[in-house]
Amino acid sequence: MTAVAAPQSVPADFLDEAMRQVDEVILQRLSSQVVLIDQIGRYIVSAGGKRIRPRLLLMFADAFGFSGHERLELAATVEFIHTATLLHDDVVDESSLRRGRPTANALFGNAPSVLVGDFLYSRAFQMMVSVERMRVLAVLADATNVIAEGEVLQLMNMHDPDLAVEQYLRVIRFKTAKLFEASARLGALLGGASAEAEEACADFGRRLGTAFQLVDDLLDYEGDSQQLGKNVGDDLREGKPTLPLLVALERCSATERELLRAAVRDGEVERLGEIIEIIRHTGALEATREAAQREVELARSNLDHLPEGRARDALLELSARVVKRSS
Repeated sequence: MTAVAAPQSVPADFLDEAMRQVDEVILQRLSSQVVLIDQIGRYIVSAGGKRIRPRLLLMFADAFGFSGHERLELAATVEFIHTATLLHDDVVDESSLRRGRPTANALFGNAPSVLVGDFLYSRAFQMMVSVERMRVLAVLADATNVIAEGEVLQLMNMHDPDLAVEQYLRVIRFKTAKLFEASARLGALLGGASAEAEEACADFGRRLGTAFQLVDDLLDYEGDSQQLGKNVGDDLREGKPTLPLLVALERCSATERELLRAAVRDGEVERLGEIIEIIRHTGALEATREAAQREVELARSNLDHLPEGRARDALLELSARVVKRSS
């Protein structure tokens, strides 16, 4: 397969109008007669975020020449599914900060956050059914099921310093990459892509989602709270053995290994400064970013299946930004 050429200039406003329309759909579909649902739903959606999943769907739809309203409805749907997972994640992880603001569970409580997350899931299913395409329903039903499995897998892996890298990557593929994959696949599906092209688009999404989460995990030790919009060291506090820790455990001294193992087991952040220093001097951050870069390179090779044009260029640009981002 030939290498994909570097993108030419991509208009900054390429998706602006479509994303504005997606935001309109989100606000319309959030509407509920129950005031607390409106309040919590609007609070978390108004926090913004990168909206990568709906953008992926729109880019792939554009690549295959589809501009119908269904793409807006489904872009909003994948954002609702993502938002529901955030609400549930923050409750499970007992998180207090997301996107630079208090989490919904910190403000409104755990029970309302879980129930509004359930509302968003069920509203997402209403929206996907409204498109009246069985394949769409199958793709998103499968994605939500796999995401739930990923959540449980991650829970099972908590506080385990002996976790294998492949088990860690499996959680990423289930919990994060699956919705990226579904978003890309839906855009291709709407555009009538061939089965081969659809699979290539899905693989692009899966690998981009994996790279995105790998970078997220390294930023938990490399970034700062103000830039990240969350507390540095949260993964360690929650007992999540992510790739930076797993690489450091392989490369560090016996004394350092005992410190890291105890920190994972106990969710200890009191010695976070020492732990970050171990992760840095073992080259674990560089190894994690290199792993993300390899995923992106594999993702980009799939774009040979797309027609040349603004969408393919935008996807190349997006994949480059995912690895280089600092927040």
